[in-house]
Amino acid sequence: MSATVQVGSILIKEWPGAPQLLGLETELCSGNWSVVKVPDVFALDREIHAAGWNFFFMAAEVKVMFLGSVGTGTIRNALQGLLRKVRRQHFNSLEITGIVAKRFLGVPYVTVSAHSRHLQQSCALDSPGERQASQHSAEGARA
Repeated sequence: MSATVQVGSILIKEWPGAPQLLGLETELCSGNWSVVKVPDVFALDREIHAAGWNFFFMAAEVKVMFLGSVGTGTIRNALQGLLRKVRRQHFNSLEITGIVAKRFLGVPYVTVSAHSRHLQQSCALDSPGERQASQHSAEGARA
């Protein structure tokens, strides 16, 4: 994981042609997930809409907690935990909405929270089955 992940970062699951199709600049982050390089989520949303796509925001928050202080390793572990949790929902994007360091009885821990996002052309959110089929076809095209 080489990309810097912070509050406001958008991760997108790579599929063939997506960054070029939408004109997005990305940096590899974890597995087939990349961090989108944009100043903020609103600028990204404008770019996506200008390309004729839609960028859905899911209200349900996903959180993971890890022992330790804020550092690259802790954030990497938390990010991998978040990606495991959202994998079964078949959304192709994730927005990091919080990184909070706290202590309990002197033991440091970090809570990382995020919201799933989904990028697609249709203005009506695809069903989980349609999202899964879309991701399987993208993985097949990548292979």
